[in-house]
Amino acid sequence: MTDTNPTPEDGDEVQPVNEGSEATASGPRSQVDPDVSETDVPETELPEAADHELTVQDILDAVQTEDAENEAARAADADPEHEHLVDLKRLSAEYANYRKRTEANREVERERLTGDVVKSLLPVLDDLDRAEKHGDLEGDTPFTAIAAKLRTSVTKLGLAPFGAKGEPFDHNIHEAIFQQPSPDVETATILDVVETGYTVGSTLLRAAKVVVAVPAE
Repeated sequence: MTDTNPTPEDGDEVQPVNEGSEATASGPRSQVDPDVSETDVPETELPEAADHELTVQDILDAVQTEDAENEAARAADADPEHEHLVDLKRLSAEYANYRKRTEANREVERERLTGDVVKSLLPVLDDLDRAEKHGDLEGDTPFTAIAAKLRTSVTKLGLAPFGAKGEPFDHNIHEAIFQQPSPDVETATILDVVETGYTVGSTLLRAAKVVVAVPAE
């Protein structure tokens, strides 16, 4: 029987058999080794199902977020001193508020000290008021001149009198020592001032003692 595969003689070059020629000739075949099972394939190579389907709103939200981040980054690049400017404005506002509080406290303290000084003069001023009601301050007399100088001095210190006949009664600044029913009034009205009230700036130094006319029943 004749051998179809002749043995190469000595000196002839042996050509290797092309194992892939049979696969090429027989048509396309799977590139996956048939000996490798699906469980041997790494998990990263297996496609996973998406948790949820993207909506148009998801896409819009993502775009808006990205635009906002880009805008912030551009603002920071364009104005690197913006943060320092904001801090400077904040400190300026805090300092302005501090100055206002300090000035307000200083004014209150000044009014308190002034009140303590002029409070000792209130009895003298009360005597001048009584003398004026009795007509003792009429005319050009030394006593009249002294009274005028004293009143001018305490006014310069910020002392202001209040309380007059015919004014509406205010329990916050008036002290009613007597009430008299009257058909001539519809609300509580000052009928007479027994003792003048005084303020120093916005500070109430003494309430006015008054007689009050109240509506008759």
